[in-house]
Formats: sequence, structure tokens, C-alpha cells
Amino acid sequence: MFKFINTIFGKPKQILQEKDRMKKFLVVGLGNIGPDYEETRHNIGFKVLDHLSEEEQFTFESAKLGAVGSFKHKGKSVLCLKPSTYMNLSGKAVKYWMEKENIALDNVLIITDDINLPFGTLRVKTKGSDGGHNGLKDVQNTLQTSQYNRFRFGVGADFGKGRQVDYVLGTWNDEEQKALQERLKKSADIIRSFVFAGIKNTMNQFNGK
Repeated sequence: MFKFINTIFGKPKQILQEKDRMKKFLVVGLGNIGPDYEETRHNIGFKVLDHLSEEEQFTFESAKLGAVGSFKHKGKSVLCLKPSTYMNLSGKAVKYWMEKENIALDNVLIITDDINLPFGTLRVKTKGSDGGHNGLKDVQNTLQTSQYNRFRFGVGADFGKGRQVDYVLGTWNDEEQKALQERLKKSADIIRSFVFAGIKNTMNQFNGK
């Protein structure tokens, strides 16, 4: 739909109709496009947003630098983005949609996998290093700041020396697969809390649970 609008009328209008900048949010799930990556640990950002779209009953459409979808929650407007730039160039998509929709940095949440947390551990932070994550590294370099909200989904580190890439690009084991649905539901709750209650309240309520 967005491609069609762009073709007919040129630059498409903003997706979010909200005028108040502080009521607009951007939630970005990091991942890689294509069926080969769909069920990998590295794509948990995409998977969280796909689950959220089911709960909030919105769909994703292809647009510039990614797939986007939107919903409203308690008077707030939320744009969800799955970048199509591949993980290492995620920052370009984040910056484009922040600027296009005029969304403040404080209202951006980046969802990513984290090997430094045990599987299923959910942690929200307001700042920090990229932790060796190439997607976060590019976001930080592109936005020229590490002061952005991130939601880290623990995927564990059950791999031997030199096997990190194989692990994060590997699929979930049976035990993880069984536990995943509950963790995805909790992740959707975290996103809604971030939008309505703010980052600090969300940290207090959900971190470590």
C-alpha cells in the first residue's frame, strides 16, 4: 500500500496522524529479512513485533527501509518498524522513520537479542554500550548517541569458542521453543507499558521478570 502511494503521489504522508509529538512512539525490532533468518535467535526483535501485531491486530506493510505497522494504545500512537536493511545497517532505518514521523528519541525503543543474558530474561535500559551487537552499534553510530531506550531479550550463550555467529543465527531448541510464547506475551506487555507508563516505570515493573 505504501509503495503504491509513493508511486502515485511521490513522497508518502506520515503514517501516524497524531499531532502531539510526545504522544508518538517508534518501536523497532532488529533482525534480518528473509525466510532463512525468520526463526533464528538474532531475529527475536522481528518475532516480538510479529506477536505484538497479532495481539493489537495490525499488519505490517512494506515501506522505505523496512516493514511498518501502527496501532494506538491508551491515547498514544505507536509505529512499529522491522528494518529491511539487515542487522548491520539498522541505524539508517531507525533515523529515517524518527525524522519522517517526527518522533523524539525518548520515545524510541529498540528491541534486540542479547547473548549476555540467560534465555528468556527481559531487560529494559535507557542507555548503555552496544555490547558487541552489530545492530546496536550501527544505531549508536547513526544517531550519534548511546542514550536511547533498548529492550534486550536474553538468548543465552550456549556456544563454544568461535561459534557465536552460528549460535545467534541458529534456531531455537525445543526447550526454548516451548517457553517462547509466554516470553513473547510478556514482551508485548513491556512495549505497551513503555508507551503508556514510561521507561522508568517499565524498568521497575519488568526487569528481571
